[in-house]
Amino acid sequence: MWDKQIIMMIVEGTGVTLYMTLASTLIAYILGLPMGIILVVTAPGGLRPNKIVYKIFDVVVNIVRSIPFLILLMLLIPFTRLIVGKSYGASATIVPLAMAAAPFVARLVESSLLEVDHGVIEAAQSMGAGLWTIIWKVLLAEARTSLIVGGTISLGTILGYSAMAGVVGGGGLGDIAIRYGYYRYQADIMIVTVVLLVALVQILQILGTKLSKKLDRRITG
Repeated sequence: MWDKQIIMMIVEGTGVTLYMTLASTLIAYILGLPMGIILVVTAPGGLRPNKIVYKIFDVVVNIVRSIPFLILLMLLIPFTRLIVGKSYGASATIVPLAMAAAPFVARLVESSLLEVDHGVIEAAQSMGAGLWTIIWKVLLAEARTSLIVGGTISLGTILGYSAMAGVVGGGGLGDIAIRYGYYRYQADIMIVTVVLLVALVQILQILGTKLSKKLDRRITG
């Protein structure tokens, strides 16, 4: 039965899903952006080649990315309890979401920065620009459109991860879908949550695409 309580639950679940997705993406970029920069800078042929540092970050990123999210979520339960004080709920889910997404973000950042024309980097070096100046004013500035596209992809991916966290009581639309659609066989509620998840991904994709195009026009104009 669709009563006021069910509708409010879905509205609240949508808000919780957005909270988990946006907070996790922010933390994932705080962790993943420096990792991506380090991978580019220390890679063979990079601004500061360093085999050891590059190999360490490359291996760590590959290992974490290869672990399925649900397994990583369970592995991080002790760490989540240490940080948040509990292993269930929306805030607790942010920890494994961010940890799972950070290596993914690092690869997206690495890919975006590698697209920057090497001639622009060489021009900055010839004018005496230091490492940090090149990173901030050349690499990140030139790759900003690609970085925003990558951020949009990250939001969609993390939103999907947040839905999977419903299996262990993570909260949000995924939790509603599991509790009502799977355990109580209320297919209508599951369908609504799926439609809302798809709609959220589409909205985030549209906003990210518009922002990237706007910045791209600024660069070419």
